[in-house]
Amino acid sequence: METQTAVSSFAVESGDISSKFDDDGRKKRTGTLTTASAHIITAVIGSGVLSLSWALAQLGWIAGIIALLIFSLITLLTCILLTDCYRSPNPITGRRNYNYMEAVKNNLGGIKYKLCAVSQYSNLVGISIGYTITAAISMAAVKRSNCFHKNGHEAGCHTSNSSYMIILGVIEIILSQIPNFHELAGLSFIASVMSFAYSLIGIGLSIAKIAERKNGSTSITGVTVGVDVTRSQKVFDSLQALGNIALAYFFSNVLIEIQDTLKSSPPENLVMKKASVIGVSITSVFYLLCGGLGYAAFGDLGPANFLTGFGFYEPYWLVNIANICIVVHLIGAYQLFSQPVYQLVEDCCKNRWPESNFIVEEHQIVIPFVGNFNINFFRCIWRTVYVIFTTVIAMLFPVFNSVLGLIGAASFWPLTVYFPIEMYISQAKIRSFSLKWFGLKTLSWVCFIVTIVAAVASIRGIIINLGHYKPFKSVS
Repeated sequence: METQTAVSSFAVESGDISSKFDDDGRKKRTGTLTTASAHIITAVIGSGVLSLSWALAQLGWIAGIIALLIFSLITLLTCILLTDCYRSPNPITGRRNYNYMEAVKNNLGGIKYKLCAVSQYSNLVGISIGYTITAAISMAAVKRSNCFHKNGHEAGCHTSNSSYMIILGVIEIILSQIPNFHELAGLSFIASVMSFAYSLIGIGLSIAKIAERKNGSTSITGVTVGVDVTRSQKVFDSLQALGNIALAYFFSNVLIEIQDTLKSSPPENLVMKKASVIGVSITSVFYLLCGGLGYAAFGDLGPANFLTGFGFYEPYWLVNIANICIVVHLIGAYQLFSQPVYQLVEDCCKNRWPESNFIVEEHQIVIPFVGNFNINFFRCIWRTVYVIFTTVIAMLFPVFNSVLGLIGAASFWPLTVYFPIEMYISQAKIRSFSLKWFGLKTLSWVCFIVTIVAAVASIRGIIINLGHYKPFKSVS
């Protein structure tokens, strides 16, 4: 903090504060509504969209669509509340909070701050693992699609996912050297385009399947007890589906970090509210189309992943393009969700050993056709170790739907609902037991109950799936 103050003082004395530095002494932020919206779309439209048709199959038309709309509205409401917590105590003129955990610390403090740290960063690691699993499955799907096209749809065409996870790990190690959120705008734009591309392809393939009248049967209540599933399986799968939908809308744990990239004028909270509305609205439309049309195409017995479960075989080249787009998007999304983890460890080490050249010093290198690039030895080693760790864990537990459901359930209530509501109540000084206080608290408790039951269902699914699985031998 002293360093920031010194930089700010120097900037004021030299007359450069308005042109080179923000009010906190840091280099002037350049983010806009467009870049923030791109970051949000990259974060929100992820692997969750691939399981929405399966989720609707478990819940049925009525409960499935209602669940999608309710989760989108809850996410939008709490994110709007969270944008006011970027600065505290005043949402426009207060001190900046550079990340989600810092916002909780300055608004709530104490044990809640520590619980937030555990919840947020374990969730970010979990998402990195989930994205590695999903991207590897899509890479394997390209090979399988070519095999099916060549040998027929009845051919086995099974392939190991582990080798693709290793390839992804190498790519992520290289990209992990991008220093911070401010340098990720280009990658987020590419990832956003990819997410739109594979969502549109999935929608188009679903419409084509429906038009050919080869679609499966659907119902207002989803899979039928006694025909498709047992009663207990119906209950647990429906709860797991709620966890999958919750994950599909989840991006709160990086919202403050995204907001910290914005220019200070107009006020960051106003721009971020608009970006949240744009991001959540666009993704909600895509989710309704992907989930609804996917369910209409496949029916109650649709695959867990509607682009890699091979309900679609032809045109094989279009299926391949969709899966390549998924891979590119998730590579970018992995970096977006990993940045807070990188920064936490690096900031802690810099504060602990400020005199260490190994940790602090930047070395400039020239990359042909790219330009100058700063390398830090500690950053290089630490981020490489992190990527290797998440890749190894993904190879150990590649259970797609259950992992997504557990991540969604475990993170939805604390990070999307509880902390944003508690911070807003504290900052806005909402009177206890007032109508607004009661409404926000009721929403939080309802979401807590949903989180618990969805997490239990997902853990059950993981245990069942791992009962016949051998580590490092995941096969698509």
